[in-house]
Amino acid sequence: MRHISVHSFKEVVQAEQGNSAVDFINVCTPAEYREKHIKGVRNVPLDEIASRVNEFKGKQTVYVHCRSGKRAGQAIETLQSLGVTAELVNVEGGILAWDEAGLPTQALTKRMPIMRQVLFAAGSLVLIGALLTLAVDSVFIFIPIFVGVGLTFAGATGWCGMSFILAKMPWNK
Repeated sequence: MRHISVHSFKEVVQAEQGNSAVDFINVCTPAEYREKHIKGVRNVPLDEIASRVNEFKGKQTVYVHCRSGKRAGQAIETLQSLGVTAELVNVEGGILAWDEAGLPTQALTKRMPIMRQVLFAAGSLVLIGALLTLAVDSVFIFIPIFVGVGLTFAGATGWCGMSFILAKMPWNK
């Protein structure tokens, strides 16, 4: 697996647009892709990589990115294990690094970004759980504890169950 900076990736996307031997994919969820993506990069969600492996057969190079780089690495490992022989390139830092570099993105929606939805939902659940603990019964303390464990797990692993669930909600389709 090779790595490429976002600045180099920008140049490659511009130079290779229309070259059928080169593919550019974003492995974020469809909801994340709609809220922000790089022009010329198509969406192939990580959980669809195995079922869409034939799309990469015969490609010379496949550039892969996600939000931060972790899912792109997983996608590349999956593609390698499924026998894709193209050169697989991970865009370092993903869309976060692209944004930080001030490079342009596109959006297909005006809704609240998934991560803001996660923060809003987690904060609301903690607040409701604390209020119910004080006003009703101490058993409700498990609500904020559960949310805290989930947020800690998300921070440690880079995978957030709440964002996965929220991405499947009707308003994010």
